[in-house]
Amino acid sequence: MAFSRFGSVLLLCVFIVLSSTVSISSASEEEKEYVLTLDHSNFSEIVSKHDFIVVEFYAPWCGHCQHLAPEYEKAASVLSSHDPKIILAKVDADAEKNKELAEKFELQGFPTIKILRKGGENIQEYKGPREADGIITYLKKQVGPASIEIKTSQHAESLVDDKKISIIGIFPKFSGEEFDNFMVLAEKLRSDYDFGHTTNAELIPRGESSVTKPTLRLLKPFDELFLDFTEFKVDAMENFIEESSTPLVTLFDQSPEYSVFLSKYFESEDAKVMFLVDYSHEEIENFRTIYHEVAGLYKGKGLKFLMGNVPDSQGVFQYFGVQEDLAPVIIAQNTDGLKYVQPNVQLSQIVSWLKEYMEGKLKPFIKSEAIPETNDEPVKVVVAKSLRDMVLDSKKNVLLEIYAPWCGHCKKLAPILDEVAVSFEKDPNVVIAKLDGTQNDIPSDTFDVKGYPTLYFRSASGKYVSYDGNRTKEDIIDFIQKNQDTVFESLKDEL
Repeated sequence: MAFSRFGSVLLLCVFIVLSSTVSISSASEEEKEYVLTLDHSNFSEIVSKHDFIVVEFYAPWCGHCQHLAPEYEKAASVLSSHDPKIILAKVDADAEKNKELAEKFELQGFPTIKILRKGGENIQEYKGPREADGIITYLKKQVGPASIEIKTSQHAESLVDDKKISIIGIFPKFSGEEFDNFMVLAEKLRSDYDFGHTTNAELIPRGESSVTKPTLRLLKPFDELFLDFTEFKVDAMENFIEESSTPLVTLFDQSPEYSVFLSKYFESEDAKVMFLVDYSHEEIENFRTIYHEVAGLYKGKGLKFLMGNVPDSQGVFQYFGVQEDLAPVIIAQNTDGLKYVQPNVQLSQIVSWLKEYMEGKLKPFIKSEAIPETNDEPVKVVVAKSLRDMVLDSKKNVLLEIYAPWCGHCKKLAPILDEVAVSFEKDPNVVIAKLDGTQNDIPSDTFDVKGYPTLYFRSASGKYVSYDGNRTKEDIIDFIQKNQDTVFESLKDEL
């Protein structure tokens, strides 16, 4: 049974910790707001008028959005006087009237920031900092040239440092197909990387100083410190950069400048292997060496590797439902979302465990809360361990809500579901139930969870229907009555 990976963004929210503390201050009503407010009625008109505009899609209940708001406004006020003027805007993507916009931009979490160029024809992800100064610096680069010409060593120093990836094109002259393709690539990937170009390879701090033909040089702060590539087809260069810009072993480093590597790790479509160990462990150096060697053995075989220090990895343990005292621990998650856990790992076990994982010999680990000792409230509590008995194999008609404790819409729905459950209390063939989607694994081959709350109805005969109707007591009751199986119908299906 495959289990849901409810959005890579949710996974990223678990792992990436914002290192800066943001203070929220209330602006007086008289202060000018520099962030434009857009909605379905004016979005296209306003965006079409700008060659460059930045749009934040947010939800009023989202804590991260609330932290970002004053920083975003501060950045907007500064950038409003930039030449050229840089416009920052926002859309309440949780509002019903803006649902089509949310779907158009394929939002998977809040806040999501997009850079829209050429009247909205070119859409790029904003992948910069979330505090005012960082937003300002990042966006100023985004409105400038996609690639800067490196004429001096000072230019090179401003582009290349030991905490990020830089991509430099080396050319005999700034013309021709190779140079044109490089500039197309720079424009396409400018929100992800810093680009530069030069005719003098001696100015670049790493790599050969004598270059005789067009060369793309990728400089990075891990593994090989630089790599050269000489095929100047746009797709080929893009693939080279993608393959080369992820560390062999990504470190769970919470510094802001390292977040891009964590993002690439968790956004990868490959299976993921995570090794969590206390860096004060007496064999830590041996663990590092073995794990890095193993990662090298599986390079290019559909696995991405990460290593994290136990004290910094609280989100990992929480997300997977694994206790910290099980470290050193290896956790793997395959492309179907199935999870595998090896607790209290010994040095000698790392190689053999991964071999068994790749051969499909391991039993999946299912994250679950404990089955409640009492379950006598109108809305019954379901956990992963009881999901099969209470829902999947139930002989009753079950309405299941998959929710998150922090979700505002779930909180509004809770008393309504209580009323629905009370109305069916005398009907032994109908059950109203709820499952915490943040604490329990959910079978993705049965439930398509793209947001909270998600409602599914399973009839007594095993028919599944998702509920997308109005969230009123009357509408939900009507839906159940129309879709439920009677006792006679369920018995007939069994015969």
